[in-house]
Amino acid sequence: MKPPPVRTSHKQAPTWGKPEKVTFLIVPRFNMSAVITMIDTLRVANYLAPSPLYEWEVVSLDGSTIPASNGMQQPAIAPPERNRRGELVFVVASWGSETYSKRETLSWIRRQARAGARICAVELGCYLVARAGLAEGIEMAVHWSWAPGFHEQFHGIVYRERLFIHDQKIMSCAGALAGVDLMLKLIADTHGDRMAGEIADQMLHHPVRPGTTPQRRTMGRGMDTLMPVVREAINLIECHLSEPLSVPEVAKSLGVSQRQLERQFRQSIGCTVVQFSLLLRLQHARVLLIATSLSIREIATASGFNTLSHFAYSFGKHFGRRPSDYRQAWPERDTAPTWPGTLASFLQTLERRGIEKAKADHIRKMPDGPEQ
Repeated sequence: MKPPPVRTSHKQAPTWGKPEKVTFLIVPRFNMSAVITMIDTLRVANYLAPSPLYEWEVVSLDGSTIPASNGMQQPAIAPPERNRRGELVFVVASWGSETYSKRETLSWIRRQARAGARICAVELGCYLVARAGLAEGIEMAVHWSWAPGFHEQFHGIVYRERLFIHDQKIMSCAGALAGVDLMLKLIADTHGDRMAGEIADQMLHHPVRPGTTPQRRTMGRGMDTLMPVVREAINLIECHLSEPLSVPEVAKSLGVSQRQLERQFRQSIGCTVVQFSLLLRLQHARVLLIATSLSIREIATASGFNTLSHFAYSFGKHFGRRPSDYRQAWPERDTAPTWPGTLASFLQTLERRGIEKAKADHIRKMPDGPEQ
């Protein structure tokens, strides 16, 4: 009697055939790291396969040499005219893309989508895909630091703070190293989990993260490792940036005492609830300043400040600049963008002030001079 045939799942059955064509569309100040790591994932796939699995090209309608955000120059070709039905087209953009609106580029993206290409917005490529009219009615993975500004421009698009979304007509990826995880997922879908796993081994990329993985970790800790009360408090604060909740209101919503909330928050984060809320609102305001045309007064209100003077004072104290100095994410006069005002620097400032205050208190309590 013959044994029953062994069934092999599609995800475990590698397929070899004609190389799949992949196009990377780039614009000035794109993220070089995102492009290189995504391409390298394809390169390793070709290295491990009996015959090449992928072919790729880097194209642009902004010239033959495109400057990246790290100062390097990337050669690019004008997009060859061909039918890209079923092919992958990654739209990669970064700094300045919140205002990028070149007609030829947006028209080209629309044509590829109509022809049946699989479009994927990478990092701030979400702005280009949205302006091309391809993102209505879908969810998009948007880098967390730009999400408020993106939402302000495109109210009808639902954004998610996750690494990537690949199961829609338009794919999206938050950028940075999340591009490697997306490529591994796409490779696994076509050539099997085992192939994707071997590629990850070659790249020393572990663990391979699913698209639903949260983008952020707070002070080196994932949100899932924070105390539950602290995690829920942060979510509440982020949902009420324009109308901040008081600490008693946050504690009441979570069913804990204010004292317990403050104690656990300081233990987990290193500052008070009020201080953390202020930082989030200022960071929210900074994104709106660089990514929208809202007036400074409107941004102050949208960030939970009752008066423009309070907003200007808090902003200047924390970032060392006036709000009006932040209307450009990357000013033309600067050789590179900067993003001061991190949580780490915020906590270091608080610690330094605490030490200085303790020293001052100690000196004040000392007798009038050393003993003779």
